[in-house]
Amino acid sequence: MDTYIDIIKSLWQSLSQIWWIVFPVAFYYVFIPLWEDFVQDKWLGSLNWTLIEVIPPKDLEKSPKPMESVFVALTGVVVTFNCFDEYLIGKLTDRFSFELVSLGGEVHYYIRVQKKLRNLVESQIYAQYPGAEIFEVEDYMDKFPKVAPNKDWEVWGADMELTQADPFPIRTYDKFEEDISGTMIDPMAGFLELFASVPPGQNLLLQLVINPLPEVWKKEQVKHVQKLALRETGEKKSFLEDIMDIIKNIIPGIFSPVEFTAAKKADQPLAFRLTPHESERLKALEENLGKNFYRVKMRFLNVGKKEGFDGSMQTAFFGVLRQFNDLNSNNLKPSNSKPSTSFVAVDLRAQIMKRRLFDRYRRRNMDGDKIHLSTTELATIYHFPDMGVLTPAIPRVESKKGTPPFNLPIE
Repeated sequence: MDTYIDIIKSLWQSLSQIWWIVFPVAFYYVFIPLWEDFVQDKWLGSLNWTLIEVIPPKDLEKSPKPMESVFVALTGVVVTFNCFDEYLIGKLTDRFSFELVSLGGEVHYYIRVQKKLRNLVESQIYAQYPGAEIFEVEDYMDKFPKVAPNKDWEVWGADMELTQADPFPIRTYDKFEEDISGTMIDPMAGFLELFASVPPGQNLLLQLVINPLPEVWKKEQVKHVQKLALRETGEKKSFLEDIMDIIKNIIPGIFSPVEFTAAKKADQPLAFRLTPHESERLKALEENLGKNFYRVKMRFLNVGKKEGFDGSMQTAFFGVLRQFNDLNSNNLKPSNSKPSTSFVAVDLRAQIMKRRLFDRYRRRNMDGDKIHLSTTELATIYHFPDMGVLTPAIPRVESKKGTPPFNLPIE
């Protein structure tokens, strides 16, 4: 017993000598994230938000390219904050929430935006889609209970993540082309047909909360290009990595002749160094990095009354989502946020996960893992359908509106 007491005393004495070094470091890594969440939530809560609905023109004959122009224009809100604004006040780059919603089979395009930025969003949409109509609406989330699931309502949802590094693009709209006629297959068609098939009392919600990234973000991502092009990235391997390389190659080095293929390969022209698959990946990666990028929180929810809740809707949604997968580049898939549990307290833990997903969707926050998408990738996932998509559940502007002639007589 005395031995244990002596050990405790010695540990206490040692800690009393170094606590002023250990505690601030531990306190920093615990406190800073909590503090940032607190001040950022407070800052976002102080902003004035509005929800607008966009009704696309009926005879729209445009690809998603105009929507990409809208996303490019919105990157103009990027600003640099000083330490005081960022860490004490919690200021963040302005964000937007683009939402595709089916309320009992009625499909709507919504955008949640700060009131000060409403004119920016509307002017860019009108510039690319002159026949569209935009008006302010009440938040459709107010039609749902504040807490779900509950005794009357059921919820299922998931956040999206990428299977590869962010700069590798998903399948973008320029790849959706019919081989024979050369016409574009609108990637929104699958989503809209699914959302239009939702029965009354059920709802499908797709949300993309986005904020643009500054150009300096790409400095780290260029390493993927250098690695794929078999160039030195300038990063030095750690001592452990060097040891592992030696261990991994010692057996082949004993039983096979010495080769210098790496050096020879590096001396070859790039066209000979890369396989056709690697060349395609490198080209797609470099083209994607030439775009503006957004930090994105992409969510999907299936919300409805428990009576008649159709759990197959999420399966159908992820089936449609697979159209954006490029097996040579990048894919979208549900993350571990989906309410799937096993072993201990399965139902309780699943319900907690569902409520967390529902609450985060309602507040349009960016909590949890995020992905980075270029303006081209965003426009592929979220754009207004062309006239070839005949789903009647989407409200359309039936006729074009124009301004009167400037020379009309005034009485």
